[in-house]
Amino acid sequence: MTTPRTETDLLGPKQVPADALYGIHTVRAIENFPLARRPVRAPLIHAYGAVKLACALTNHDLGWWSEKTFSAIEPACREMMAGQLNPHIVVDALQGGAGTSTNMNVNEVLANRALQILGLPPGRYDTLHPLEDLNLHQSTNDTYPTALRVAAIQQIRLLEGNLVGLIESFQSQEKRLAHVVKIGRTEMQDAVLTTLGREMSAYAEAFGRDRWRVYKCEERLRVVNLGGTAIGTGLGAPRRYIFRVVDQLREITGLGLARAENLVDATQNADVFVEVSGILKACATSLLKIASDLRFLSSGPDAGIAELRLPPRQAGSSIMPGKINPVIPEAVTQAAIAVMANDQAIAHAASLGSLELNPFLPLIADRLLESLELLTNATDIFRRLCIDGIEVHESCCPGRITSVTAVLTALLDVIGHEKAQEIAEIAKSQGRSIRDVILAENILSPEEFDRRVSPESVTQLGSSTLKKSEHPKENRADHPERT
Repeated sequence: MTTPRTETDLLGPKQVPADALYGIHTVRAIENFPLARRPVRAPLIHAYGAVKLACALTNHDLGWWSEKTFSAIEPACREMMAGQLNPHIVVDALQGGAGTSTNMNVNEVLANRALQILGLPPGRYDTLHPLEDLNLHQSTNDTYPTALRVAAIQQIRLLEGNLVGLIESFQSQEKRLAHVVKIGRTEMQDAVLTTLGREMSAYAEAFGRDRWRVYKCEERLRVVNLGGTAIGTGLGAPRRYIFRVVDQLREITGLGLARAENLVDATQNADVFVEVSGILKACATSLLKIASDLRFLSSGPDAGIAELRLPPRQAGSSIMPGKINPVIPEAVTQAAIAVMANDQAIAHAASLGSLELNPFLPLIADRLLESLELLTNATDIFRRLCIDGIEVHESCCPGRITSVTAVLTALLDVIGHEKAQEIAEIAKSQGRSIRDVILAENILSPEEFDRRVSPESVTQLGSSTLKKSEHPKENRADHPERT
């Protein structure tokens, strides 16, 4: 085995695996924080690489390094951006110190990778140092929240794209199922007639609002505190650096980033993450509600509602032959519940910020990025594995609408409420369909009945039949301005 190298910090010396790209600060963090027992999330690592590259480019432009040193640091940062250094970021996702352990893990990995590029072994900090070079003119307190904002914006763009796909899928089903008349239900009870297409259109609209809200999140996150160093005053950083580093980051990421006007505020307050999380929670509620609707509408199939057939994805039971469960809506529901729980954790952590810094940013970062990942994945599988493949038990819907009392609501303007109740009682007591009773009593012809329960009639806005006293012609004398 290779002899470990020894590194020293303010607490004293410690051994580090000889070929490890991380160093002593990371080793201490591994020992101190065995909490989640998983590393920080990959999007944060990649975004941190972009932040460090922006800092490195700015420092290089200002003449702080030799060309040789910069030529090793730059490719190391780009490797981190590309995910090539993910295995070396090993600190726990949950940690004390407001993210200092993550920042130091990143600094050590970039420094040692740059040393390798220079042909030197890890740990040769006399040539290139994690703090003196990779953390030059920086602090955890400005790099960590900036990296979180960059990571969140990048993930938000992925989520928005998936929401667009989900909207389009529901819109496609809206057109395909526009002809299927069914029972609309309120409080789980039969109410009035509608169409499956109209139900799908409502789902598309809900996700349309979610898509717009998610899109607007980028505006909340684009203002960063990079250059503010420890508490937003820019302590230890040249003014030229502070005014240029965000421009570099904007060019590297292609995101519309801007330096906060009040860097102190942007350093100590985390309310923007609470706002974004709340919008993600709203999206989760849409997913949960609509997934629950689809489970209900596909229930049975032989002894339930069974208006929809969801795509079969796997066997549903180890003991019940032939059973197929709505596993995709169930999975989406669990993702939505987790996002709602994350929102509570984010709000609590943000509210516990103290004075010039929030020590609990690692929890905020972990939960916010998890929510974005869950929603991005959930919207993807919901569309691909469920919505795109919905089929209809078309024989169920027409057979039901002639029998249930909900059909009487479509006839109220013809027969009135009291007559409708009478017909409902006759149908129930005699075990007959509503249609049979209506036709037997010559209230409507078969053609008129069918017209009034057609897709066109049940989805029109309001009723086309007016009582005589409500007709505009009856009021012209009193209102001569009407035509």
